[in-house]
Amino acid sequence: MTDSSAHYGFATRAIHAGQDPDPTTGSVIPPIHATSTYAQDGVGGMRGGYEYSRTGNPTRAALQECLASLEGGRHARAFASGMGATDAALRAMLRPGDHILIPNDAYGGTFRLIDKVLGHWGVEHTPVELSDVDAVRAAVRPNTKVIWIETPTNPLLNIADIAGLSQIAHSAGALLVVDNTFASPYLQSPLGLGADVVMHSTTKYIGGHSDVVGGALITSDDELDAQFGFLQNGAGAVASPFDSWLTLRGIKTLELRMEKHSDNAELVVQALLKHPKVKSVLYPGLPEHPGHELASKQMRRFGGMISFTVHGGEQAALDVCARTKLFTLAESLGGVESLIEHPGKMTHASTEGSLLEVPSDLVRVSVGIEAGDDLVADLVTALG
Repeated sequence: MTDSSAHYGFATRAIHAGQDPDPTTGSVIPPIHATSTYAQDGVGGMRGGYEYSRTGNPTRAALQECLASLEGGRHARAFASGMGATDAALRAMLRPGDHILIPNDAYGGTFRLIDKVLGHWGVEHTPVELSDVDAVRAAVRPNTKVIWIETPTNPLLNIADIAGLSQIAHSAGALLVVDNTFASPYLQSPLGLGADVVMHSTTKYIGGHSDVVGGALITSDDELDAQFGFLQNGAGAVASPFDSWLTLRGIKTLELRMEKHSDNAELVVQALLKHPKVKSVLYPGLPEHPGHELASKQMRRFGGMISFTVHGGEQAALDVCARTKLFTLAESLGGVESLIEHPGKMTHASTEGSLLEVPSDLVRVSVGIEAGDDLVADLVTALG
């Protein structure tokens, strides 16, 4: 299947894009090309364009073709982790003295990279409430080169107007990058709304089984893709053949999983709203969520991520995390199993003392695809 088959439905492309039967054996599933190098037919006589697996590998190429198809882009690059993809994107687009806008509740790893690594390199950054278009416009500087957004954000689940922010970015001569990890390509299509680049931690919903780490950059800009490809090869943070194969395997059920994640999340949200020990529930599917109307327009459904605050402060939040049985206390998200964590002490510990510090009574859950009633009962018991 090629990009000319973009008229096929999402589930069809997830199973077939980049994954034609192996021409040599007829294998329905693309093989794992576990090789570091490739025989050449004379000097410069590469077979199929492959010479060394850091530079190119058929299994990784299959994954990249599939990811590009699912996001509606012309190009995709697969990396060894989401942070590897983020690092390549930022190094391709920013230079010393440049400025980047980031969410004021960004993922802790993204903030750490920009603040602690790129900051030493001379890149300036400003955290801004991305749900406030006027605030974003006011924060743009003459040297702003990138607006980096998450929508929904991690962990406060705020919603950003992708189309509106793309107009602001482009009028300032900047690029808009969307971290689409929480939504997945099934729930949201940023390139179609004006984004220049989509980033994924494919570790999460795309892989979907908590057994592989990876990242990806997708774009339709030929020049940007060439820069991403140069850094992918030059810096070497590439997705391995086995990791690429595992990610492709996970992609095949992405549509089914995202529907079930969303179904279960809606059940959990309703239970949390009724519980007396829950102070607030953060979920864009709720009509009272400030980003609900916007999310309804740019997302297919509202996903499997929920955050909530509890009465009793930090210790009460930590107690809830310690009491669950089906929700495993662990970092990460997007797997078939349900996870629970305390962002302030875990995934977002690097934001402590900064403008991005998260509330100490906040709990984040990644709702899996187990029986929904079982998940509700587990959380209700843990809340006491």
